[in-house]
Amino acid sequence: MTMDGLITLLPQLWVAAWETLYIVGLTLLLGGFGGLVVGLGLYLTRAGSILANRAVFGVLNVLVNTIRPIPFIIFLAAVQPLTRAVVGTGIGNNAMIFTIALAAMFAMARIVEQNLLTVTPGVIEAARSVGAGPIRIIFTVLLPEALGPLILGYTFIFVALVDMSAVAGYVGGGGLGAFALLYGWRQFDPVVTWAAVLLIVIFVQVVQFLGNRLARKALRR
Repeated sequence: MTMDGLITLLPQLWVAAWETLYIVGLTLLLGGFGGLVVGLGLYLTRAGSILANRAVFGVLNVLVNTIRPIPFIIFLAAVQPLTRAVVGTGIGNNAMIFTIALAAMFAMARIVEQNLLTVTPGVIEAARSVGAGPIRIIFTVLLPEALGPLILGYTFIFVALVDMSAVAGYVGGGGLGAFALLYGWRQFDPVVTWAAVLLIVIFVQVVQFLGNRLARKALRR
């Protein structure tokens, strides 16, 4: 197909681009929040931490280590019964958002934990020595100290979510992945495929640039 053919598909391309941003944005919000909670749980309950609990840490650690390495296309199929039970369907954007957010939560949890471990233990001990409780330490010391690395971690996850959203096109999800499959790959049209690729690259570059700037500002505080 020539560029003229691509021009005729521009309305579908913009819709697919919006669907990708919608899917990735919502999954980043849901999965990112879940990952933050689980990551905090891992950090706070590990041995020597402020809420050390071997049983809770063991359960969370095994759960993250079990789910995180599963290739997304296999995870997508494996959680279909759960997706249908929660969302009511196993296909479509809402089903994909639930599945991707679930996968992202466990991937993000480990990143959050590792970033929190970079916080100097002396800072935590200083807060405890003046009577600060766990909640105060988390919100006034721990998260602010780890903010820069956390921003970079969430930026990294954004790129992974774009990849997951493209794979979701295989099972009824929308977005640029589905657009490239339907109008590019199945029609043997590299022009359309590369148009979708170009938009994905632009999205990633913009978010990476913004993430790097925000992280630099956080680290300079």
